[in-house]
Order: sequence, then C-alpha cells, then structure tokens
Amino acid sequence: MPPRMPIESGVPDPLQYMHPIMTKNYGAWKYHERPRPGVLCHTAKSGDQIWTVRAGTQRQMDLYTIRKLCDIADDYADSHVRFTIRSNIEFMVGDETKVQPLIDKLVSEGFPVGGTGPSVTMIAHTQGWLHCDIPASDASGVVKALMDELHEEFINENMPNRVHMSTSCCQINCGGQADIAINIQHTKPPKINHDLVANVCERPTVVARCPVAAIRPALVNGKPSLEVDEKKCICCGACFPPCPPMQINDPENSKLAIWVGGKNSNARSKPTFHKLVAAGIPNNPPRWPEVATIIKKILHVYKEDARDWERLSDWVDRIGWPRFFELSELPFTKYHIDNWHGARRSLNASTHIRF
Repeated sequence: MPPRMPIESGVPDPLQYMHPIMTKNYGAWKYHERPRPGVLCHTAKSGDQIWTVRAGTQRQMDLYTIRKLCDIADDYADSHVRFTIRSNIEFMVGDETKVQPLIDKLVSEGFPVGGTGPSVTMIAHTQGWLHCDIPASDASGVVKALMDELHEEFINENMPNRVHMSTSCCQINCGGQADIAINIQHTKPPKINHDLVANVCERPTVVARCPVAAIRPALVNGKPSLEVDEKKCICCGACFPPCPPMQINDPENSKLAIWVGGKNSNARSKPTFHKLVAAGIPNNPPRWPEVATIIKKILHVYKEDARDWERLSDWVDRIGWPRFFELSELPFTKYHIDNWHGARRSLNASTHIRF
C-alpha cells in the first residue's frame, strides 16, 4: 500500500481513524448516557452501542507512555483511541464486556478513569518551558501538582456541574477562559542588558511589539539600546522574544493569579468572562501549596453551596461577588472586579485603541 501523501488543504479525513461502529452510525445517534464516571455509552438509531472510556494523561508524553497506551488499546480495547482537547485519552469499544477489564488495566498502569459529567476535568494548560520563551513558570508542573490534589474529584462525579480549569504560563499569550484559571504573572519590568541589545535586537521590532508603547530607543553608554517607561509597562513579557537581553523572568517576582467564572458554552446561560479573585500568590515549585489551598477552598464552597447543574459562574451570579469572597475567605480589593469604570483612560494606554 503506498504511503498516504500529506494533505495541504486542511485536516485529513477523520473517518479513516474512527471505530467501525462510529462510521456506520455517523450522524445517526439516538442518545448517550454515563454508566459510571469516565465511561460514556452512545446508542444509535440502528440499536448499535459503543462505549467510550476516558482516562487522564499528562499533557506532554514521552514515546514510552504513548506506546504503552497504544498497547493497552490493542490488548484491551478495539485498537481505536483519540485524544480530547484536554489531553485525555479515550478508548472506544463495541462490547460492554471489555469496559471493566480496560478500566482495571488503565488504573493499574496509573491512568485514572474519569473526567466526565459533574466532575473536575483535566486542567488544560500551555506548553511551558518545552515550547514558549516567556513563561514565568512551567504550567505543566502546576497542573501535575493540582491534579494530584484533585484526583478524587476527577474520578468521581460529585460536583454541582462540570468544572473546567486552565493554567497559563503568562498572561499575554495563552491564558484560557475557564471556571477556574490559574495564570502566572510577571510583576516587574524587564531588566535590560544594554551591552547586548545593539548586537541581538532589531530595535524597531521591539518597540512595535510593546502593546502599551512603553519601549523607545535610547543611547546607553554610547551604544544603541532601549529604555522602558515603567509607569506604562504592564510586565507582559512581549518584548522578550524579539529581544532576549530584555529579561522578564524573575524567580522572586513572578507570581500566580487565580481567575474565576469563565465559561465558553451557552448551555443554560450565556458565555462569561472570568474575573480576578487572587493575585500575588507565591510561585513555589514543585508542589505550589499556596495555589492548591486556594483552589481547593473555592471548589469546596462551590460544591457545598451551589445548586445542581449550576456552573461556577452561575453560582457566583446568584450569590454575588461579595458573598463569594466571604465564603472563599479571600481578601477583596479594588483591583479584583473590573467593571470598566475609567476604561477610557486605561484603554487609551494602548497603541491600538483610540477614542
């Protein structure tokens, strides 16, 4: 069989990778149910059924782990797998008798089964040090530490509704909307090595990259360099990729922040933006205990106080932000909830917005 040539016009045909029962009943499903956490059962109009077993995996996987998961698919499933947007792996089987042996094998190999229904799903996160050049910390490490703490909420369905969480290594590139988002912040302007700027950086590009026009050319010690208006600087780190001598990372002043109430779906209520509830949290690897304490407290009060099927944003809307801060025992300051009062002045700090 000749090798499949790359398709330059878009995504390859997915039907060739689907389970035969899925291709047979494509677009003709009648209903689905959850027999237990981590397992979905879809029933087609033809009467066919297919079971999907979802297991949690790390975001960044080595070849050994991938081969192990594929071997499990060959030995215990029907050799069909797929990865979800949150990097969980799903095995599809056409025989119900294969479900429990598959679950037992996954759990014995360290892959927890869960993440469906009203549970804490796997935390979506950015690539961290593996891929990005301006992370204030490694998001995958934060995810590992938090999911160890939230393991029971992943394998069970005891929350009022699903809880989507995300982690980002900084607040400019990859911060994602979520019920609870953990973003890592740069809190100090970049430190400039003026001896290297002229040899390494294309200064007009660096000036143009700044979203708030805080960088301008300068002459330092007789050499072409750059300077930063620290009153304008928002410590985003956008200047570092085109100019590495403008170092933004700082082991002491890189902090974490927690945002609550984001939602992308329009099920039962409109999509919402998340809002800042905690900032200046120590960036304390390898377990980030301060972050874990706040996250577990928020989840605990949400679990105890929310009504069935209320997403976290719906619960906060019902009880109000003052009550949320009271229940979660978080300090409230004027910086936490932005209602866009004074936005004319703050938005006009940008080089792109003028009114």
